[in-house]
Amino acid sequence: MTSPNATAPDTIVRGETDRPGITPGTARRVTIASFVGTSLESYDFYLFAYFSAFFVGPLFFQPLGVFGGVLAGFLTIAAGFVIRPIGAIIFGHLGDRIGRRPTLLITILMMGIGTGLVGVLPTYATAGWFGAIALVVLRLVQGLSLGGEWGGSILLATEYANPKRRGFYAALPQLGSPVGSILSAVVFILMSTMLSQADIAAWGWRIPFLTAIPLLLVSLYLRWSIDETPVFKQLLETGKRDRFPVLQVFRKAPSGFVIAIGAAVLGIGSYSLMNTYMVDYGTAVLKFSFSDLLIATTIGGLLQLVTIPLFGVWATRIGSARVVAIGAIGTLIIAFPMYFLLQYATFPILVGSMIIGGILPTLSWAGLGGLMSDLFPSDVRYSGLSVAYSIAALLTAFVPALTLILGNATGNAWWHPGIVLGIMSVITLVAALFAARRRPIIDEVVAPE
Repeated sequence: MTSPNATAPDTIVRGETDRPGITPGTARRVTIASFVGTSLESYDFYLFAYFSAFFVGPLFFQPLGVFGGVLAGFLTIAAGFVIRPIGAIIFGHLGDRIGRRPTLLITILMMGIGTGLVGVLPTYATAGWFGAIALVVLRLVQGLSLGGEWGGSILLATEYANPKRRGFYAALPQLGSPVGSILSAVVFILMSTMLSQADIAAWGWRIPFLTAIPLLLVSLYLRWSIDETPVFKQLLETGKRDRFPVLQVFRKAPSGFVIAIGAAVLGIGSYSLMNTYMVDYGTAVLKFSFSDLLIATTIGGLLQLVTIPLFGVWATRIGSARVVAIGAIGTLIIAFPMYFLLQYATFPILVGSMIIGGILPTLSWAGLGGLMSDLFPSDVRYSGLSVAYSIAALLTAFVPALTLILGNATGNAWWHPGIVLGIMSVITLVAALFAARRRPIIDEVVAPE
């Protein structure tokens, strides 16, 4: 095996045949299991994002005041990302040592339980700072599980797939993000129409978190019902597993690791900016209603259910890296005009901004899994994907908080979110251009005799 390095592109191509012995029914079950897991992950994330932007401050950080409470809520979100690389190291190691399937069972269990327990926490009015501390602890549990969830879900889909269609199958788990966004927004929309603001603040906010438990049971069943990936089975048969795969990532794919981090910045960070910061900014500064923002977000998410698979098909034709680069260029072009128009504070402009500002970064999001899978050999792929993605998530974890601080410092000048979105676009564009120059690493799976 030729090791990639900073000056030579990866050239490990081991075949482009279909995976032997895999029926269409098996491929569908695996895709569904992967997709449902990422949907639960995103549902839990967006529940916490909406909750932090609107409810965390008054309920758990009441003594800090309005600005301090919102900032504390955003930093609570960030806490989950800070610990995420540790989870990536732990579960990346397990995924490359004991297998993709058992590792994903552990991560989804932690995520579901951690989210469900948020729904039973006491508020500051009931138990003082205990509830806030417990909230941060549960967020850390979520962060640990998230560290291994995304990379494993991508591998579950791609390591069953024909390598020629890796870009498409790597895009399908990305549907989990708009599905999670839609489900969480719909839950809050329903609550806002059926309950008074006082009831939501008193007890209604607990309902969305408690719904994570039945969703967890469905996800566990689907993942329990599938088999280990063919690629990992072959690693077991050939004995090619590394003892410390995380360390081997830096030996076998150092340049790929750096590229993967940069490529993931826009896909992750744009969601934090649009779906977390914009909820607070839209209500506090632009004076939209909370329901209007959730409806606009839901409309944008529904459109992504169509565009992500289409972008995945496009990735199989022109390459995942090129799709990511096109998304970054488009986002950079519209960043400042979009936020300028939002100052007019009309609902159609809000919906248009969520659609355009969602679709263009979604190009980068849809192509991300394929781009990153192409950068790492199979024996360290779980670790490589998980750790690189988690570091990118950590770098973008403070996007809502930093944008809030920038807005406060500039008197909420219309252009301040555009600066943040533009910087993320440039970073991802540069990484995607480097990725497009490299040949993908594809591992042939040989049928047993």
